[in-house]
Amino acid sequence: MAKDYQFIDVYASGPGIVAAAFDNQVAYCTASGATVTARIVAALRDLIERGERGKLLDAVRSWPGAPLADALPLRLAGGIHALRLKGAEPQLESIYTDQSGVDDVAIVAAAIRHHEAELLPWLDGPPQTNEAGRSANFIAAMLWLAEQGLPPRFQCLEIGSSAGINLMLARYHYELAGVQVGPEPGAMRFEPKWKGNPPPDRQIEIVSTKGCDVAPVDLTDPVQALRLKAYIWPEHTVRFERMDAAITEAAKSPPDLVQMNAADFVEAELAKPQEAGTTRLLMHSIVWQYVPEDQQARVTAAMEAAGARATAARPLAWISLEANRVLHVHEMTVRHWPGSGEPQLLARAHPHGASIDWLV
Repeated sequence: MAKDYQFIDVYASGPGIVAAAFDNQVAYCTASGATVTARIVAALRDLIERGERGKLLDAVRSWPGAPLADALPLRLAGGIHALRLKGAEPQLESIYTDQSGVDDVAIVAAAIRHHEAELLPWLDGPPQTNEAGRSANFIAAMLWLAEQGLPPRFQCLEIGSSAGINLMLARYHYELAGVQVGPEPGAMRFEPKWKGNPPPDRQIEIVSTKGCDVAPVDLTDPVQALRLKAYIWPEHTVRFERMDAAITEAAKSPPDLVQMNAADFVEAELAKPQEAGTTRLLMHSIVWQYVPEDQQARVTAAMEAAGARATAARPLAWISLEANRVLHVHEMTVRHWPGSGEPQLLARAHPHGASIDWLV
């Protein structure tokens, strides 16, 4: 039986936290309408709790870090989904087509027994949750920044870029409560369900985009693209269509993406000259929890130091679309300099771009 979401420290570790992480993921998936993913995670939780042996489940039970912050349940769920996408474990199909009356635990247990060596590496890194729909949030925030008087020409820097899908945001078309942005028809189109006032109707220009990731994904490599698809919840069919569109775009012109940690990247980019009349912009989505705390501190210090040097001709801005683990929602906040540099909550948003609740 599914348990309610528990509000616990995302960085907590130790006895009992692994089970809580899986229970929370089941609750989150169920609340999000992701019933299939909830079934997979619930089956994994049951195997862990009943003491099923094996290298994979033993490693999960003795997880040394913080399973919530590390998104441990989704690491395993991604590996199981990859088996299904490859057709490597046909019995999984009954779960992924959401059939009733099947033994989810037995099916998942068999998949682990048959493919344990293949599944073990999925524990080595966090999920790659690249989602083009989040670009709509970045664009809305840029419209707001332009309304505040910052130059509407943006030099965009992204940390945790994964495959760089959001680095290609200038190629997409957006309809945001009637405000049109981007090329027509665009490589992808986004029209999130909008609540609140429309964003400012301003002309903006994306001058450049560059991103980093500790393990960047090459969309033109079928093996790497499959791994990225495995992290998409199977209920979200539109996300698979977007992924295919992103693969097509990357083949035409790949995003500017480097292998680098967030702190090193931000420090290096902020040290470079900035063209007058452009707004230098740091952006990230659903990645901050995966950035080690020492790097979070370095990124924050670097941005605040650069903000102190910013001028009206060469301003700095920071867009963050991240989970509020207390309220269990995703929030978009913006800081900009010159000015107070204090975080401004602009919106609460669906993590995959389906809706935006505009708050200003």
